[in-house]
Amino acid sequence: MNWINRCKLPATEAIKYNGSPYLFPESLWNTLHNTFNSTLYHQVDLDILNEIDRKPTSQWFPLSKEEFKQAISKCNNSSAPGPDKLSWRHLKFIINQDKCLVNIINIANTCFNLGH
Repeated sequence: MNWINRCKLPATEAIKYNGSPYLFPESLWNTLHNTFNSTLYHQVDLDILNEIDRKPTSQWFPLSKEEFKQAISKCNNSSAPGPDKLSWRHLKFIINQDKCLVNIINIANTCFNLGH
């Protein structure tokens, strides 16, 4: 399973409103506020969702302890933590305890089963 590869960051550009870029928090707030309020009462045609082709879902096989440990071991210890502030080094330390490893795998498998 190859789900730990490095992700390429998406290309970014400044948020624009009325043709002008907004780069500072004060102007950005006004831009987002005005944009939200300008679309607040627009009707949305939800029938467009019926045009999306339904694709068959594939069966997810539960993660095993060995598979999880092997995947995590390939991750770089010096990588920056994500929004949850958890680095790979911390996760590797946590999964040394079997009870923690089992709980993390159960959470991951439940998320996969629920489609998250």
